[in-house]
Amino acid sequence: MTTGRNAHVLRCPTRWADVDQNGHINNARLVGYIQEGIYDLFHHHARAVRDSLFPAGFLIARHEIDYLEQLHHQPDPLLVRLTVERLGRSSAHVRVDVCRDPFTYMTARTVVVARDRATGRSRKLSSSERRFLSDYLTVTPSVMADSKPLSARPVVHQGAPGRGPSAPSRSKVPLPSRLPARVLCRV
Repeated sequence: MTTGRNAHVLRCPTRWADVDQNGHINNARLVGYIQEGIYDLFHHHARAVRDSLFPAGFLIARHEIDYLEQLHHQPDPLLVRLTVERLGRSSAHVRVDVCRDPFTYMTARTVVVARDRATGRSRKLSSSERRFLSDYLTVTPSVMADSKPLSARPVVHQGAPGRGPSAPSRSKVPLPSRLPARVLCRV
């Protein structure tokens, strides 16, 4: 584990067992790397341990993943880079970049929620947890307040096959974030 400017970085080896029949690291295993990075930051980070942060752990509320490039097993470890994009009342929106120089292979956005031991549900972040996570914020609060929601595009639904055309209905579907392939590693 290392910390960079506003980033927590975990060095994570790939394993031969992570390789699927296509010869690359299986996408399900890549989710495991996200979880290892988040667990390392929230539970094993020296300051989190020292200050007894997240005493009942945390819950993962959401993953959004962009697979950018096929990843192959190599002896060089991956760099799992975590930053906090936004803090909510009980949650942290964490960006996770999985890199091996010089490229980023996967980017994820994960919502991590503080857990209440008695109820098993979410709870408000403590002031010490907020201070800890604020050290990893990548944008200032004023910029976050000005952020716009995802753009949307109309989706046309066609009628059932064999029944002839029906009038298309239009609904708004958020566009996923698109990142170009071969993104350089930002660690």
